[in-house]
Amino acid sequence: MMRVYSANFSVSTRGKGTYEITDKVESAIRESGVIAGTVTVFVRHTSCSLIIMENADPTARRDLEKFFERLVPEDTPYFEHTAEGADDSTSHIRSVLTRSTEVIPIAEGRLQLGTWQGIFLFEHRRAPHRREVVLSIIGDPIDTSPDNR
Repeated sequence: MMRVYSANFSVSTRGKGTYEITDKVESAIRESGVIAGTVTVFVRHTSCSLIIMENADPTARRDLEKFFERLVPEDTPYFEHTAEGADDSTSHIRSVLTRSTEVIPIAEGRLQLGTWQGIFLFEHRRAPHRREVVLSIIGDPIDTSPDNR
């Protein structure tokens, strides 16, 4: 019988950067009891995003952050949406260029990420924020792989 499980958690950021949330997603999968299925990870904000990225070497993420600083620089004179500061419009544009949702397969009760992959919240604002992440886990609570039927 298919199971649907919802969960959410908060991520406190210290400002711009990447914050790994893989462990929190894995914990929710264990709580759900789903062995085979998918998890949808969604961030409820327009000035941060989700990415699947290298999780072994932090310099890969720092390079990404530097790239986004050059791709969508703050204090761009033609940006109009600056009510909350110079990073207002840029944070929304960076969010659009990445994603607010990731869908990841679950097999044998585990995320099917690659060896060096992790799930990260990518904060695009300079100031600290509390970000809300929502999970929807859908699948079978028993192993339905051909070897276990």
